[in-house]
Amino acid sequence: MTESNYNLVTLQQLMDGSQSGDKDQGRLRQHLLDMLVQDQSVADIAFHQFQLDSRQVGAQDVFVLLKSQIPNCQKSRHYIEQAAQNAAFILSEIDPQALFATAHVPPHRHIQLGNHQDTDLALSDLPCPVLYVPDIRDFLGDLVQSRMQYQQPTALPTVVAVTGTNGKTTISQLVAQLTQLVGMSSAVMGTAGNGRLGALVQASHTTGDALAVQQFLYKMGQEQAQILALEASSHGLDQQRLQGIPVSVAIYTNLSRDHLDYHADMSEYAQAKARLFDKAHFPALTHAIINSDDEHAQIMIDTAQASDLIVWTYSLQPEKSATFMATRIEPSLEGVQIALHSEFGDITIISPLLGLFNVANLLAAIAAAVALGVDIERVASVVPKLQGAIGRMQRVPSTDGCFIVDYAHTPDALSQVLASLRTHCDGQLWAVFGCGGDRDAGKRPLMAQAGLSGADKVILTADNPRTEDPSVILQDMQSGMTDEQYKRTHIEPARQRAIDYAVTHAKADDIVVIAGKGHETYQEINHVRHDFDDSVVLAQALKKAQRL
Repeated sequence: MTESNYNLVTLQQLMDGSQSGDKDQGRLRQHLLDMLVQDQSVADIAFHQFQLDSRQVGAQDVFVLLKSQIPNCQKSRHYIEQAAQNAAFILSEIDPQALFATAHVPPHRHIQLGNHQDTDLALSDLPCPVLYVPDIRDFLGDLVQSRMQYQQPTALPTVVAVTGTNGKTTISQLVAQLTQLVGMSSAVMGTAGNGRLGALVQASHTTGDALAVQQFLYKMGQEQAQILALEASSHGLDQQRLQGIPVSVAIYTNLSRDHLDYHADMSEYAQAKARLFDKAHFPALTHAIINSDDEHAQIMIDTAQASDLIVWTYSLQPEKSATFMATRIEPSLEGVQIALHSEFGDITIISPLLGLFNVANLLAAIAAAVALGVDIERVASVVPKLQGAIGRMQRVPSTDGCFIVDYAHTPDALSQVLASLRTHCDGQLWAVFGCGGDRDAGKRPLMAQAGLSGADKVILTADNPRTEDPSVILQDMQSGMTDEQYKRTHIEPARQRAIDYAVTHAKADDIVVIAGKGHETYQEINHVRHDFDDSVVLAQALKKAQRL
């Protein structure tokens, strides 16, 4: 169903359609009733669809204005004025009276709500009604989905959601692959792309906005996907972008320093992740699958237990009494053999995935497949057919040496990658990486130390500098480095030259990791995304050095 095919509908019709015994529909109906108390006339205004971008509002669409992370009342007022030229009506998370009364206040000033005596007439002069709906995020996803279902009822896929600092992309891809290999039609949504396996479309965000997420869910339903494995970022959870998504199985991987430019501290970061295990936010939840080896696991377990979920844990530590436990791990550069003990039987698994952390990722994915009703021995039988996610411990072919591209862009992730490869390295272990610009600057020296602790040789280079000077980022990374560490470090701001340097200097028994960007096919510099794919650049360097 394309956007142009939306027929007109009213909120009253959506309310009438939500009178079934379904609890979710009942909650939506109550939210709509509460919203319409202030203006009942809006209930019968016909509209086509909802839009979150004022530039995309067509004739008789509904514009939903949401708060920005950095408030700017002039921009918000402009969005309303722009959308009002076409909109049937507008739903605003920001008090429109306060917004128009303070339209000339500097962007950084806090808008004081509740005192509207000096409101000018501009709001009432708009060509369409504007409703103040401060709790719109609590039901926006349900509202968007109900509108699409009213147009054409569609069975939605069962949803498995993965949250955590590291591992989200790999686990979601593994869940989709495992379920597909046992006969289910599967799709994914996340950092590496959205869509059916083998036909992913690149995504701009790990978790899209509420409108995009619901539209994608509906589209996968129309394509008869049975399973959707998606990544739930902390931003997406905190901003309720996944509201209304019928998550059945929720997975928690781990928590390490990341996104502290958004979250105040690690506690707030963990609380955002824990929302995924709360039935108050995701009423369809049945299972929680949690990495018990992570120090923040307990908050997830407590939240899941408070919601009466079936809680399963997974662990790489045999002394723990986890639901899914790796009791023996035999790694190689071709993969790993795992002895898996679980409540569902003891089995041996042959996995083609590199890295110890991928053992944990695989356990989580196997647990999810079992939660979806697949027999564990059936799951184990298809594991050898798995393919690693693009840019996650991805080995680029070479005649000698071992060259890996990985997305590791946090200190913990980089440490894990290097520790996993150390056991296979007969020569020296190299790490080539940088830090992104316009992000948590406090992470930069920690990244350098993670690389220096795990690798023999380190090459510091640019990642996505965005609007920052790469030399400033590199200087930040060098904070606290010792003379001994400098002797093992080569600094090359140009990422392509840094990769060339590693290829020409690494010996035949060395392992080289190009970290930080993984699947990305661009390098962002001053708001421009230039073509740059680590795996492609690495392959070109290997060919030039006659190592391919």
